[in-house]
Amino acid sequence: MNDLLLKSYLKSLRLPTMAREHQAAARQIAEENGTCLDYLQLLAEREVNERSQKAAARRLKEARFPVERDLSDFDFSAVPSLPRQTILELASGDYIEKRECVVFLGPPGVGKTHLAIALGREACRKGARVAFYTASGLATLYAEAREDRELRALQRTIQRRNLIIIDELGYVPLTQGAAQNLFDFFSMCYERTSILVTTNLPFAQWPEVFGDERLTGALLDRLTHRMHAFAIDGDSYRLKENQRRKEGTCQ
Repeated sequence: MNDLLLKSYLKSLRLPTMAREHQAAARQIAEENGTCLDYLQLLAEREVNERSQKAAARRLKEARFPVERDLSDFDFSAVPSLPRQTILELASGDYIEKRECVVFLGPPGVGKTHLAIALGREACRKGARVAFYTASGLATLYAEAREDRELRALQRTIQRRNLIIIDELGYVPLTQGAAQNLFDFFSMCYERTSILVTTNLPFAQWPEVFGDERLTGALLDRLTHRMHAFAIDGDSYRLKENQRRKEGTCQ
């Protein structure tokens, strides 16, 4: 009867993990000759850990990453020009607290998107709210929001994020309207929200994408004010993997 009553109290207090784990925790503490405080601490720890895990899972889902990628899967040896220690330090999330930006520049297939997603997932695990967009996808969202008179709602959604990832900037030239939308986005996030960008173009070629040198200059001025930039050189991972498969087939 006492067990049922305890479960009822814990349910009312919205402590489901403690309700589920209290008997197992009691047995563990008894075997370890622990105290009542040890028992309470163990239960509280399990409740907090499970809540943290569920919250992280919600943030990962909310970010809408296209695939799962982690830093543990990234082959740093294939990109010797990339400072591994610096990237691992970014995974701590300090740059997000400082509202700093990160840019990965390099040709297709060298791991820019992998790194962006991996850092975004680490940020989610550490409590940050993240959103992932392609550059063209975000420009389209802005255009649709303007057309439907829902621009403020979109901006509020963006402002609630701690980190925005913009993937594939430069792969597709932007129309004047799309370029203006992205400029508005960067201006809104300036010193308020961290931005992580992947691009195949050096900064000198960004006017070719945005179609306006003055607008591009103003955008870069905001983006590069407090920025970590990494130029990634090397051959495409995908081409290397395809070559390895072909070689394996021929043997």
